[in-house]
Amino acid sequence: MEQRETDEIYMRRCLQLAANGRQLAKPNPMVGAVIVSEDGRIIGEGYHIRCGEGHAEVNAFASVSEEDEALLPSATLYVSLEPCSHHGKTPPCADLIVRKGVRRVVCGCIDPFAEVQGRGVRRIREAGIEVTVGVLEKECLELNRRFITYNRHRRPYIILKWAQTANGFIGSALPHPGEGEGQPLQVSTRFTKMLVHKLRAENDAILVGRTTEEQEHPQLNVRLWAGESPVPLILSASLAASGRIAPHGKKVFPTIGSALDYLFENQKQSLIVEGGARTLCSFIECGLWDEIRVETSPLTVEGGVRAPRLPDNVQVAGTQDFGNRITVYRRTSKE
Repeated sequence: MEQRETDEIYMRRCLQLAANGRQLAKPNPMVGAVIVSEDGRIIGEGYHIRCGEGHAEVNAFASVSEEDEALLPSATLYVSLEPCSHHGKTPPCADLIVRKGVRRVVCGCIDPFAEVQGRGVRRIREAGIEVTVGVLEKECLELNRRFITYNRHRRPYIILKWAQTANGFIGSALPHPGEGEGQPLQVSTRFTKMLVHKLRAENDAILVGRTTEEQEHPQLNVRLWAGESPVPLILSASLAASGRIAPHGKKVFPTIGSALDYLFENQKQSLIVEGGARTLCSFIECGLWDEIRVETSPLTVEGGVRAPRLPDNVQVAGTQDFGNRITVYRRTSKE
């Protein structure tokens, strides 16, 4: 087996481990690490479990048994993200790697965070340790797309989400012309509702517009899945101006920009926008989206509120069919 193939096998294990930190590692990135002896045996592995606690490399080295410590000088450390080189809540992992004296380090991708960005790799190479960068780079970057968007664009990763009928409606017909956006259509199944709550548990904040708040009074929390509820936001210039306090701890913002600034300042790396139609369209028109999730039911209706039109610069990133079809769109690679 060629070295590249071998490296990819162990890097996939790093990615599996890293994903275990999805809910508790933030605002830090998800990272997995694997230590492999010269004869191909995994002698240590770990992931970043919780922000403020040991990083993946620390946990991987800590898992090495006493009898296997002697194998480290000829071992390879695989890590999905470049080891840190700065003092944060924990000491630099690059220094730990140098002290442990492994023969080789394989990194999935460079850390885009301003205080790292290649410094960790440079520190390790200066100590005479061989470093390979870019193994399964696309997959490693994809895993931490929220962290990367937050640090690169200084705003949260934005997911637009709606459920629509087979013929493209998300709300029933208006009882009278000019009276809001119509009543919501219940097109989700019990199972897909559970998936919505899973999505909420995996993200930091959730936002709806004034009409959705007044018509549906959504709780915007996690009830059908385990995990913390996202911070609930309402987008409404009139509510913000009135000074009225929204129920369920919801925070009111007059503009998209003010909401995104608040989330960035409070280290919230991801935002779900759940509606209504005008709010979703506003984000699309501003180009403020990273992912769009559309649930499509086989049901049809005769008329009502049209679902937002997908932007031109989208490509399908994945599709799942549970009776209702869920399609995930991302920006085209040319963007």
